[in-house]
Amino acid sequence: MKIGLIGAGAVGRACLMSLAYAGGAREIVLVNRNHKRAQGMVADIQYGTTLLPAVHVRAGHYEDLDQCRLVIVTVGVNEKTGGATDRSDDAGRLRLLDDNAKIYQDIVPKINAAAPGAIILVVTDPPDPLAEVARQYSNAAHVISSGTLLDSQRMRFHIARHAGVHPASVEAMVLGEHGTSQVFIWSGVRIGGVPLARVLDVNEKDCEAFQKKIEEEVRFANISIIEGTGASQLGIGMVTAHITRTILNDEKLVVPIGSHIDAYETTLSLPSLLGREGVLETYMPALSAREEDALAASATVIRQAWEGVA
Repeated sequence: MKIGLIGAGAVGRACLMSLAYAGGAREIVLVNRNHKRAQGMVADIQYGTTLLPAVHVRAGHYEDLDQCRLVIVTVGVNEKTGGATDRSDDAGRLRLLDDNAKIYQDIVPKINAAAPGAIILVVTDPPDPLAEVARQYSNAAHVISSGTLLDSQRMRFHIARHAGVHPASVEAMVLGEHGTSQVFIWSGVRIGGVPLARVLDVNEKDCEAFQKKIEEEVRFANISIIEGTGASQLGIGMVTAHITRTILNDEKLVVPIGSHIDAYETTLSLPSLLGREGVLETYMPALSAREEDALAASATVIRQAWEGVA
């Protein structure tokens, strides 16, 4: 139950905090280029961990990742620094790919050398094409991305808020890219098992307007957060802890996260059976013709992005 966490920036800090609270891991090794920063972050959290399920948090180096079951990678240029905060820019997070791919080309072989059996979870933006970069440099390690799990939670939250119900009552998924080409699966949205339009009691035109509003809220949630706080970090930290707990406990949950899908020739998010070995199986939900086309288009966007990495 030993895991590694690469990166002590805003997202790394949020992941570390959520991982400690979530439990499951008995040891967390934090690795950062600036080792003193990692030591300081560990020192800050270690006193509070006395109130949590038993976990040993320590700062380390890549060689200390030996015997890790899972290595989480958060390191890289973030959206604000990388200029990916323009709502009118179709590239979105993909603007970060070239810079972050260079970082991954350096660190992934080090991870693989120290922990060759570990699952690599890519959290750095843009996670889907970076997962493909990681696959190229990881000697066939099992690589997954955080994918659209956070987007799906945002979709559930906003639908629930507008409908006046708890998000746990909402079935909703975003698939494809964690980015501007993401696909909202409206055909599968249910509230308590009832189709959305029936719950809202609206006509087709009003339902389309509702969907457009939700999509804008979800697609640009990260930018709104960055405008307020400077970094989108807490939500992805909690999602990362959820993925980690699911893997360590072999929970076999079906969640929308990213893995390499042969049919699409790239990493993208589909409903995925997640357990101790990572993504065990993926499922293709019933989609409308529009959603099928959008998912194929999203796969093309991701594939062309990583194929263009120098």
